[in-house]
Amino acid sequence: MGIIGKAVHAILLLAFFFIVAIAPLDVQIFLPDSIVPDLVKPLYRWYTTTTGDYLMLEKPHFFRALMMVELFLLFPLALLNTYGLLTSKPWFNSTCLIFGASLLTATAAMLGDILGSDKPSADLMVKLYSPLLALGSLAILRGLVPQSSTTAPNVVNGPTSTLKKRT
Repeated sequence: MGIIGKAVHAILLLAFFFIVAIAPLDVQIFLPDSIVPDLVKPLYRWYTTTTGDYLMLEKPHFFRALMMVELFLLFPLALLNTYGLLTSKPWFNSTCLIFGASLLTATAAMLGDILGSDKPSADLMVKLYSPLLALGSLAILRGLVPQSSTTAPNVVNGPTSTLKKRT
């Protein structure tokens, strides 16, 4: 693997760690404030007041659905991809491709709403959400690139080469 491949893997690994850490915090948009642990509340308040993320504050139905996709698809895929990347599993390409397509689709929907809104925080939110487009595209591209193999494949000269003839 070349330097570009290692850089792509490092970026993806960092992104998978980030999503694994952040995704469980998004659960609080589904829960009443009384159920959310006190440890998490200040982080949510800090983020929403600093960025003015109206999607997290207003919780529109489409955004809640996308957060469900994040929790039940992207979060487990980020866990699997972290493991698959670190251990060079053959299924990594497939899960990376699924992860990238889902992330790219969800982010495009969110950015479409942000760009169509007249909210004062839209410019900052575009800057916050846009890197997810690049990450989704990178994951898709990585999923499409075959893994290099250093071992030669087993070649068999035909079905009878390993079988003994019966007489």
